[in-house]
Amino acid sequence: MVTKKNQETTPLDGNEEPVKLDAVLNRLGAFGKHQLITMCMLALVYATNSMYNVNYVFAVEDVNYRCKVAECESAGTSFVVPWLNASDSELDSTGFKQCHQHPPLDNTCRVFNTSVSRECKEWAYEIPHSFVAEFGLACEEWKPPLVGTIHSFGSMVGLLVQGQISDRFGRKTAAVFAGTMGAVLGLTKSFATSFWLYLALEGLEAAIGDALSPMFMLSIEIVEKKRAVLFQMILLNCYTIGQIIMPFIAWGVPYWRNFLRVIYAPTLIILTYSFFLDESIRWLFSKGKKKQAIKLIEKIAKRNNVKVEKSLINKLNYIDEDTSSSVTDRKLLVKTFRSRIMLQRFLVCMVWWFTITLINFGMMISSVLISGNKYINFALLIMMDIPANIFYWLALAKYKRKLPLIASFIVGGVFCVSQPFMPKAGYAWLGLALFMAFEMLATFSYNIVYMYTSELFPTYTRNSMHSICSAFGRVGSLLAPQTPLLMTYWTGLPAVIFGLTSLLSGALTLLMPETARTQLPDTIGEAEVIGKRSVVKYDPVKDCLKGT
Repeated sequence: MVTKKNQETTPLDGNEEPVKLDAVLNRLGAFGKHQLITMCMLALVYATNSMYNVNYVFAVEDVNYRCKVAECESAGTSFVVPWLNASDSELDSTGFKQCHQHPPLDNTCRVFNTSVSRECKEWAYEIPHSFVAEFGLACEEWKPPLVGTIHSFGSMVGLLVQGQISDRFGRKTAAVFAGTMGAVLGLTKSFATSFWLYLALEGLEAAIGDALSPMFMLSIEIVEKKRAVLFQMILLNCYTIGQIIMPFIAWGVPYWRNFLRVIYAPTLIILTYSFFLDESIRWLFSKGKKKQAIKLIEKIAKRNNVKVEKSLINKLNYIDEDTSSSVTDRKLLVKTFRSRIMLQRFLVCMVWWFTITLINFGMMISSVLISGNKYINFALLIMMDIPANIFYWLALAKYKRKLPLIASFIVGGVFCVSQPFMPKAGYAWLGLALFMAFEMLATFSYNIVYMYTSELFPTYTRNSMHSICSAFGRVGSLLAPQTPLLMTYWTGLPAVIFGLTSLLSGALTLLMPETARTQLPDTIGEAEVIGKRSVVKYDPVKDCLKGT
């Protein structure tokens, strides 16, 4: 067992080979007591974060409304009235969104003057305590969708900030700060007294209250590389379960203010993570905090009841030429971009992220076209993510990273481009089945890109580079709500655009190196040689046993 006296390490002599960090992580295990406790804490963040990204779909729900006619209203008048259609000859039969009305010719409200149309001054809402009703958004159709747009914009800005905080101050610090702020701002939203205040809080929450990015980095850095995909698959299913539970919470708690309080209140517990969550060992080493890292290794070994030899720790050699105090985080980021190889990977990653966010958010918007119970439909659609997550684990375990991503982009692209030309009559069931299958494929691609991106860049700028790519991808989520407008030119145009971007991403993936069975790079030099034939395949067990 590792003891405190092992904390101080002796320098390596010329005849000893250094041991890589993954060899120690292999000894500590992937599913020991320490990792399982950490996984439970991360699971809460994953499950609730999935709700926070799309809760506006239910909180800011679409509501019907009609004009109030003073001459015809009474204390007991309901939303649906017999004279509604007569009061507006142009009222849409598919819903009530009344902005103009004809004045009644008498107090019986049976006959209206159809030659005169006047603007409404007051409205009656189908759901009186809905978001639209409480903030009086009738006939201002552009305002409710603005909530989703501001959330995406806030996330885009926030990812840039979160990446810098995580790389500079640590995964734990960034995650605890963001998780706590997300809970506080989310609860504050539920008390908003105006639409514009709510909008400001929505953007602020998205910008500084998203803890998923630093938590993801922590999750892939606390276990050895070969176990990271399985570890991540479990957490991704927690993310999916959160999204499946959310519509049923909205169904059971229909009032939007109470709905927000129910989903945000549990994350106040993240503040306590300051005392229970441990920092990433890899990040500690990347910042030159070797003593703290070794102390944490000893703590984990004791908690997991595993033995880590003193000789192994003595050989632990984390070579990082950029951890000196004179090198700032900004200089490290600039240095990363100055590498031609890193820049090429960054450009391809941006295209990846743009594609997956455009397609995933576009799919979410398309889901509202499915008739039936919106809560059940949403849950059924998201349930397709569970087999996608499992398939992601199996595919990456057998076929590494590059081939599954190329296949998913190409197959999805071909499907999208061909979909508008498929026969419609008599094949409604096939369209729904393909829609669900493509949702699973889109999630599969998203999961691979999330993992793949994190393996291409060095530790000291990993979260920053990942966040910048993800932030650019949010441009896709900003454009996705506008894609239905393209249907005025041709109904199949959005699908063709989705398909072409997917095919482009698949082609560009050919330029990227395979990252499976290699260690996470800690320096630019290590990152640049990923995928080269001269690189020896990493075997943590063999590396761990050298010289012991």
